[in-house]
Amino acid sequence: MQNKASIQKAERIVVIDESPARAAILEAGLRDAGYQNVTLIDDMTGLLRRLSVIDPDVILIDLENPSRDTLEQMFQVSRSVRRPVAMFVDQSDASMIQAAVDASVSAYIVDGLKKERVKPILDMTISRFNAFARLSDELESVRTELADRKIIDRAKGILMAQKGLGEEEAYKLMRSTAMNHKKKMVDIAQSIITAAELLGGEGL
Repeated sequence: MQNKASIQKAERIVVIDESPARAAILEAGLRDAGYQNVTLIDDMTGLLRRLSVIDPDVILIDLENPSRDTLEQMFQVSRSVRRPVAMFVDQSDASMIQAAVDASVSAYIVDGLKKERVKPILDMTISRFNAFARLSDELESVRTELADRKIIDRAKGILMAQKGLGEEEAYKLMRSTAMNHKKKMVDIAQSIITAAELLGGEGL
């Protein structure tokens, strides 16, 4: 299933529910809200594979009174697909709510399965998913930037030791080399580190 950083509009919705009566409530709420491309899954066999084929924009899971094993299976689904997931349950406790948060469930609704609530819950699910996706992307960007900076600083130290350059001179040399070769500076820095390691670690 292709990862999506954000969902702007729910066009393909999957409803996972083994109860025909409860699934009908979700489907009616969705269709009343104008969503026509709704797929019902009432058998959990090969669930992840089927979701990959359908490639939904949003997943709604209704579990009524699930066992811990069933809940964990659905949490695994939420962890495996980067999609907005809303989960409806009739009963829960603090540990299960925390587990839902840890599994990246966008909305965890206890005793709230009503047709008129489906549309606002769907909107909230997408909104929360997008907010979390933005935070995740920002965090990953910061982590990458810090990792790149460490590599560049290490390569700069190697150049300073091997060529007798000052810190600014070593930095400018890497930057000009990157520009001349049309490469990222971190790639040049990594090449310097790799070369130093091959030559016996001088300057490391």
